Amino acid sequence: MVRLVGLVVILTFFGAIAPPAQAQSGTRSLDEFWSLEEFSARSPRQQNHADSFARRVNASASPLAGYRGTARIAVIYPGKQVSDYWRRSLLSFEARLNELAVPYEIGSFFSGSPSFVGNQADLIAAALKEDPDYLVFTLDVLRHKALVQRLIARGRPKVILQNITTPVRAWRERQPFLYVGFDHVTGTNLLIDYYKKRFGAKKDFAILYGPQGYVSRARGNTFLQAYSDADTPNLKASYFVGYDRQRSREAATQILQNHPDLTFIYSCSTDIALGVLDAIAALDSAAATNGWGGGSAELEAISAGQLEVTVMRMNDDNGVAMAEAVALDLAGRGDEVPVVYSGAFELVTRTDSNEHLDELKARAFRYSK
Repeated sequence: MVRLVGLVVILTFFGAIAPPAQAQSGTRSLDEFWSLEEFSARSPRQQNHADSFARRVNASASPLAGYRGTARIAVIYPGKQVSDYWRRSLLSFEARLNELAVPYEIGSFFSGSPSFVGNQADLIAAALKEDPDYLVFTLDVLRHKALVQRLIARGRPKVILQNITTPVRAWRERQPFLYVGFDHVTGTNLLIDYYKKRFGAKKDFAILYGPQGYVSRARGNTFLQAYSDADTPNLKASYFVGYDRQRSREAATQILQNHPDLTFIYSCSTDIALGVLDAIAALDSAAATNGWGGGSAELEAISAGQLEVTVMRMNDDNGVAMAEAVALDLAGRGDEVPVVYSGAFELVTRTDSNEHLDELKARAFRYSK
C-alpha cells in the first residue's frame, strides 16, 4: 500500500512547564459527556451492534467482500510519551487492515511538542488538504470539541476519536463515526477498588493529573470523588504535571517532603507514575503509586516490584477495532459499527507471577509484539 507523505499532523496539549498547577477538588466534572452506560441505553445503534462488533474484534480476521475503493486514512497521535499505547495502536491498526485485505493509504506522525498548542484548526486543515476518508485523532481538551463538530457536520472525513469512550452530549444524534479506546472511568474504578482493599479508606494520598482536560478529569476526578473523605481530609496535594516524567518527579518530591507519611500518590498516566517512582526511590519513601494503562514500561516496573498496581489495557484491541470499523464501512456495512467500542482491562499487581504477566502480554500485544 501507498504511504501519504506529509499528510498527518499532531494534536496534543500540555500544561505549563513549571511550577505544577495546583489542582482543585472542584475541577470540572464529566457532565458534558454521556457515560457509556447512559449512551448505550439511549442509542439503538449502540445496543444492536456493540456485542457483535466486540466479537469481531476478539476473533481472528475474516476478510469481507465488496470493498469499494482505497481507504485514505490520516492518523494524528500525541505519541511522544513513555507509554507505548499510541505506537502499539497504530501497529495493530495496520496489521489488522492487512489481514482483512483492506486496500488503504495511511500517514502517521508522533509528537508531543507543546508548540502545537492553540493551532488545532490549522493543523487539521493541513491534514484535510489531502482529502482523507477517515481522520483518527484524540479528543482531550474541550477546545477540540468545536473542531470535531464541524467535521461531523461536513460528513467527510469520517472521524474516529481515540482514547475516549464517552460520547459528547452536545452532539446528540450526530456523533463521530467511532469512539474507540478503553473507558477511563472503568479502569479507574478497578484502581479505586484495589486501593480500598489494599490500604483501606481515609488514608492520606495525593493525585498527580496529566494536562487539564478530559482524560485527567475521567481518571483523576473519578478517583478523587471515590477516595477523598470530607470528614478526614486525606487528600494532601494535587497537581497538573502534564505527561512529563521530570515534572512528575519534581512534584512528587515536593509532596513527599511535605508529607513523609503519605500512603500513596495516585498517578494518572505512565509518565507520571515513572516520575513518582523516581522520587520515591530518591527519597527512600515507603509511599506507593500506580500505573495507568499497563504498557511495557509499567510492566517492567511491576516485575521489579517498584510499581504497586496498574490497570492493563488489552492494548491492540484498540487498533483492531478501528480496522474492523473501516473494513465494514468500505464493504457498505458501516451501519453495523457501534458508535463506541471500549476494550477490556486486567488489574495487574506487583504480586502477580511472571507467567501470568506473559499471558496478559500475549493477549494485549497480539499484533504489536
